[in-house]
Amino acid sequence: MIHYISGGERSGKSNFAQQLALTFSQTPIYLATSRIWDSDHQKRINRHLADRDERWTSIEEEKQLVRVIEPKCTYVIDCVTLWLTNFFVDNKNDVDLALAEAKKEFNQLLTIDANIIIISNEIGMGIHAQTEVGRKFTELQGWMNQHIAKHADKATFMVSGLPMELK
Repeated sequence: MIHYISGGERSGKSNFAQQLALTFSQTPIYLATSRIWDSDHQKRINRHLADRDERWTSIEEEKQLVRVIEPKCTYVIDCVTLWLTNFFVDNKNDVDLALAEAKKEFNQLLTIDANIIIISNEIGMGIHAQTEVGRKFTELQGWMNQHIAKHADKATFMVSGLPMELK
């Protein structure tokens, strides 16, 4: 099962995803997709780690998610935005190549018999990006979010800590 959760920054996505995961398993796995870009980012990662108790196992994988996902387990993938950033940067900001690689990787998740909860950001709902690279990434994020939502079994949009069921 794929459960897609999207929303804005600080909308409650991670907390909702973690609570949902615990309804499926008492030993869920948190799959972090982020590279550590700077000290502020490391602080954010540390805060997320502190939010989870001993029931959780944490795994870091920047791009190849299917390498670490085992059948019959419950995963929270956090998050699509940072995962896409890795494809985008590695492909020198080429939206088409990054999107193709990300879709190929995501599509492999659809074949695994596991509970997979995927967190993403709706970055296109805010201020219009001022730079070309920012606009390109916003497009990439929007197209990938649509692809994930289309194939997800369930989709939830978080607003002000409240879940809105989309699908």
